[in-house]
Amino acid sequence: MYILNVHLYYMNVINATTLRNNFASALKEVNKKGHFLLVSKKGKITSALVDIDFFEDLLESVNKQYLASIKNARKEVENGDVFTLKEAFGEI
Repeated sequence: MYILNVHLYYMNVINATTLRNNFASALKEVNKKGHFLLVSKKGKITSALVDIDFFEDLLESVNKQYLASIKNARKEVENGDVFTLKEAFGEI
C-alpha cells in the first residue's frame, strides 16, 4: 500500500501490477482528488485511469457537442425523463 501512495502523490504513475493489486484504493484516490493515474507496463506508460469529471473536461476540449449531450442527459435524469430497462428493451 505504501508504494501505491508514493505513486499517487508524487508522480501519478503506477505500475500495472501494483494497480491490479490495489485497484479499489486507486479508484478511491482518483475519485477523491479528481485527478488521474498514468499506468506503466515494463517501464513504459501505456494507459491512464482518470476521474470522470477530468475525462469529460478532456472530451470537451476536443468535442463540445459530446459534452453538451452528457449535460443534457444528466438534466433528463434529474427531471425523471428516463426509461426503465423494460421500456427501453422490452422483454429480452
